[in-house]
Amino acid sequence: MLAVTLLAAAAVAQWTRDPGGRSGRSGFGVRGGRGGVPDWENDAELPHDKFTFARIQYSGYGRGFGGWRVDYPNADLNFSHRLEQLTAIKTDPDGTVVNLTGDLLEEYPFVYITDPRSMSLGEDEVKGFREYLLNGGFFMADDFWSESEWDAFYNEMKRVLPNIEPVDLPVEHPLFSHVFPLSEKPQVPSEDWYAGRFATAQQALDSGVTWETNKRYEAMPPKPHFYAYFDKKGRMMGVACHNNDIGDGWEEEGVSEWYFKNFSEPKSYPMGINILIYAMTH
Repeated sequence: MLAVTLLAAAAVAQWTRDPGGRSGRSGFGVRGGRGGVPDWENDAELPHDKFTFARIQYSGYGRGFGGWRVDYPNADLNFSHRLEQLTAIKTDPDGTVVNLTGDLLEEYPFVYITDPRSMSLGEDEVKGFREYLLNGGFFMADDFWSESEWDAFYNEMKRVLPNIEPVDLPVEHPLFSHVFPLSEKPQVPSEDWYAGRFATAQQALDSGVTWETNKRYEAMPPKPHFYAYFDKKGRMMGVACHNNDIGDGWEEEGVSEWYFKNFSEPKSYPMGINILIYAMTH
């Protein structure tokens, strides 16, 4: 079991005054590099005693290079850096990408799925994903908005776990306070969520808008939901962050100090770390 304790207050102070040392928007243009994300060495004596952030490559459709690649690789690198910096968990600096078939998936107890409304899994992926979850694996699905996108993901998960209904977690659930106490369910939009509707991000926030404005919502305001999937013994197998883009708060933390202070620092990283450490200790 990985040790799970927060570092001293000095580390948190470093977090608040050092938003990663990144400037400008990175992303697909720097794939293969680190885009300014700090690097570190794995422990030479215990090279396998570490957590590796694993992103799922799935069959489907989606934006740009495909839904599974959204926010890649910067979200993965930044989250790994903050996990190494702010907790006692030894973390691989690079992360990895795995698919839902084959034995490699079993090596990663926590996997990340982005833009899940675009999943269209083959039968071998459905089978591999089901076996992974029922044998102790955990997923975090992120970056999808509106009821139509939820329905697409829900229907795909029904193929994976046909007898399990997701549970919309209340804010009182320990998931929201496992490491960092959150008084409300966080909602994190993409860095440019206000474009076309408000002159500035601050104007959008002052108006109470924290959702992406380019979606068609069935109800307003669109509330954040964290849908959990439990097995028959009550173990949480995964959580879907709906009406949210937690990962954009990781990917875009260096775009502006304003975005970092309002979303990355108080919402994205606390929620991501809470989910990961809850999954690893329950």
